Amino acid sequence: MSQFWLYFKLGLEHVLDWNAYDHILFLVVLVASYTFFGWKRVLWLVSIFTIGHTVSLFLSVYEIVIVSSRWVEFLIPITILITALFNIFTAKKKENTKNISLLYFTTAFFGIIHGLGFSTYFKMIAGSTDSKLLPLLEFALGIETAQVIVVLVVLILAFIFQNVLQVSRRDWILVLSSIVIGVILPILRDNYFAL
Repeated sequence: MSQFWLYFKLGLEHVLDWNAYDHILFLVVLVASYTFFGWKRVLWLVSIFTIGHTVSLFLSVYEIVIVSSRWVEFLIPITILITALFNIFTAKKKENTKNISLLYFTTAFFGIIHGLGFSTYFKMIAGSTDSKLLPLLEFALGIETAQVIVVLVVLILAFIFQNVLQVSRRDWILVLSSIVIGVILPILRDNYFAL
């Protein structure tokens, strides 16, 4: 049982660590346009994202897929930028129920990219463990829990800004997405020159 808590806690801390804020930024822009009324869709998005990066972790850990970490570190900020720009261009619209399968597919694909970013870290902590499958699932459960915490914070802030401070939904999405773009552009530039 102690092994479960070890990997669960590592997954939890890996997302909530401020040094891993790219993951947090993606979650922020992923759910920026939602409120508590859309909690089911938010939960689906977060879970699909987790499934995507758990699959890529599995493929990477068992060396079925090998991708340069430099490319992954470059692609992660791109996924954040694309999601934030999508928010900006669709901020006026209400929660979109059309093209939901495209949204889920894109979220899973972006999850795969982010999961490849976790793979080096996970390989390091799993080391020479005979079976990496159970630790990988425990790690993924910690990641999912951390993501739910981040999403809850974003939804609570959205509620406060939109219902208490009377900030319009459109302005909330535009400001939040613009802040994330401002943070991610220097990272994208640095990762581009590191290729």
